[in-house]
Formats: sequence, C-alpha cells, structure tokens
Amino acid sequence: MIVVRQLGKRRGDGEQRFTLQVERLHLSAGQALAIVGPSGCGKSTLLDLLALTLAPDTAATFDFTPAGAAHDVAAHWRQGRRDRLTQLRSRHIGYVLQAGGLLGFLDVRGNIALPRRLSGLPADGGVERLAQDLDIHGLLGRYPDTLSVGQRQRVGCARALAHGPQLLLADEPTAALDPVNAQRVMHLLLRQVRAQGIACVVASHDEALMREAGLTVVRIGCQRDADGGVTARLEPVP
Repeated sequence: MIVVRQLGKRRGDGEQRFTLQVERLHLSAGQALAIVGPSGCGKSTLLDLLALTLAPDTAATFDFTPAGAAHDVAAHWRQGRRDRLTQLRSRHIGYVLQAGGLLGFLDVRGNIALPRRLSGLPADGGVERLAQDLDIHGLLGRYPDTLSVGQRQRVGCARALAHGPQLLLADEPTAALDPVNAQRVMHLLLRQVRAQGIACVVASHDEALMREAGLTVVRIGCQRDADGGVTARLEPVP
C-alpha cells in the first residue's frame, strides 16, 4: 500500500527549524499502525505527508498503491501533478482530523455523504449503514454544534470512511475524549477498518490505548540539534 524511504520535511531555520526524517515506512493493506510520541514531534506532519496534502522536501521512494495500481508520489510532487495527487487523495484516502473538521452548515447526514458526492458515488444507503455501525444513526438530522465531542469524532470517522478509502489516517482521534469515550471511538473506528480491510495509520500520544486497541506501535521522537533546531525521527517500519 505505502512504501517510503528516506522521506524528509523541513520548516524554518536556525532555532526555529523543525525537520522530520522517515528512514523507512512500509504499510500493507489491512495493516493498522499507530504513530506515538509527544506533542510537537511531527505526528501531524507525517500524516499530512501520507495524506498527499504536504509536499516532502526529499524522498528517495514514496510509492502509493491503492487498488493494485502503483503511483510514484515523489514523482507527482516533483513534476507538479497536483491534480493527480488530488484525485488519489479524494478517491483513496480518508482523514479523521483531530478537531473533527465537520462543516457547520451541513447536518450529520450531509457531512458523512460529502466525500461520496465529491467522488461521484451513488446514494445507496451506505451513509445510513455506516452511521448505524458507528452508533450515530439517531444523529443524522442534527448539526455539528449540537453534538458532544465524542459524537463529533464518530461523525468525523464516518465521513472519512464513507467513500470506501484504501487508506485511513486519523490524527489524535481520541485526544479530547475521556478514557471511556476514547476506548469506544477507537473500538468503533477499528471495527470498521478491519471489516473493510483497509490500511490505517493513527497518530496518538496515548500509547497504552493504541496497544490495547491492537495496533502496531511505532514511536517518533525529537532531539535538539547544535543549531538549536529540532529533528524528529520515526522508528523504521519494516
């Protein structure tokens, strides 16, 4: 699904510099991976790179193979093929944002259905089935500002899964939840991931929850360099 080698992203200079380095990351279809580490260590930056929304500065290899079709993401970025990256992202990638990212002018049904509409998929009852599976069927007619944090996160999960992506990315999906709701959201999310057989990468600071949920845990850590800047490195993922 994903093969990455020697991937790098840098922001700023001197004491304000932050550099993310990924030596090796392999992710297979159906594999669920947790990237764990403290705040500010580059977890969200890594997800944005995998989501094809952020261009790497360096990449010896960056291959994405959804539905059996291989794509050289590094070459797409180098050659400015943003339209191709947009197509890959909208059709094959689902992204659960930390703050939910729901559109306030759409009700729950409209938020979940949006990626299906943008992908040209038919209204075949998939939104309702997914809402039932994530225990939010009774919320379909409500608007985001009337929902609890846990409900918004479940709606965000449903929206990310609605168009049948091959890769699901989730940025701290339980960070704002109490332990009971955090476990519930992770259980419901991963049940759908496993049922659909898709690859999943979750960024989290809660290593215990990730291990309890059965994800393969990979750590990301930071070090202060001689120039005062920070370098973050991901453990190699074979």
